[in-house]
Amino acid sequence: MASSKKWASFISSIASVLYFLFIILQIPLFRVPCRFGICRTPIEVTSSQLIASELFPTYAVKALLYPGAIANAIIRNKDFPSYSKLLKFYSHSNVSKAPAATDLQRLEILAGSYLAVVGAFIGLLRNGRMSLFGTMLIIWGLLREIFLGGVGQSLSMVPTKAVQMYPTTTSAALVCAFLSVKRDVRRLIHGKRVKIL
Repeated sequence: MASSKKWASFISSIASVLYFLFIILQIPLFRVPCRFGICRTPIEVTSSQLIASELFPTYAVKALLYPGAIANAIIRNKDFPSYSKLLKFYSHSNVSKAPAATDLQRLEILAGSYLAVVGAFIGLLRNGRMSLFGTMLIIWGLLREIFLGGVGQSLSMVPTKAVQMYPTTTSAALVCAFLSVKRDVRRLIHGKRVKIL
């Protein structure tokens, strides 16, 4: 019994760290139009909304964006962007002038992005389901947008080109989010006791 608790705690903490890295290093999970163009990560969706609403100071949003900008520069073998020009690097300088309709049409993706980002940070401190719910909400919003054509459009099984989901990275983030919940990992370890309703 004690060993299963240790294993569950170990697996949960590793999954929480991996999920945090997925979010903070801005590994692309999807592609959706947002206030400043195209967003590929929950942090980009969240930061564009935070800048437009002016709820958080810009230095806090820049601190949220900077690790991903560094990772992006390393991957593409480019110079690190300067902290002062970071918003220009992400095209966030004109966010407040952009219409809010694009974000409100994709409310599930917006809410899921907020939950995913906050859940990634909280998951480092204590286990919870916020990151799992955020990721599932993002996936639901993407699938609804891709297969149902979005709000106000006729039902269509033809995927739209403006919205895309990257299945490999999204699935990996979902698995990490699920395994970050210690109680669920313990149920997986004790597979015989799990009752599927």
